[in-house]
Amino acid sequence: MDDKTITLVQESFAKVEPIKATAAELFYSDLFATAPEVRPLFNGNMNEQGMKLMGTLAVVVNGVHTLDQIVPAAQALAIRHVDYGVQPEHYDKVGASLIRTLEQGLGPDFTSDVRTAWIEAYTTLSSVMKQAAYPKEALQ
Repeated sequence: MDDKTITLVQESFAKVEPIKATAAELFYSDLFATAPEVRPLFNGNMNEQGMKLMGTLAVVVNGVHTLDQIVPAAQALAIRHVDYGVQPEHYDKVGASLIRTLEQGLGPDFTSDVRTAWIEAYTTLSSVMKQAAYPKEALQ
């Protein structure tokens, strides 16, 4: 990712931080509406889950300049998610819900450049995660 992409992701996420509880609620509402098959993967308190999601996003967004430091943690997270029942195709559904959430949460600040930056960032990270969690599928 180039510096412009990183800056767009970080600056736009800074605008999400103040509404993180609402953003998490928007995200899970969208995810469960558009991919109801993932709902059974979430058994705990959704408010806590939302705060974990936003915390993880904050770590990734704030550390995107040093991907080499974030990647091992993201890979470990992906491997743990396999035990929860996460499948490779879920990553695309999560990414789509993330983009729709950002679009809703940021409103006019979610420009086409910001959208493109987030898609690139999410695709980069989710690709690394899927390769770690599903190495056989990655070879096919």
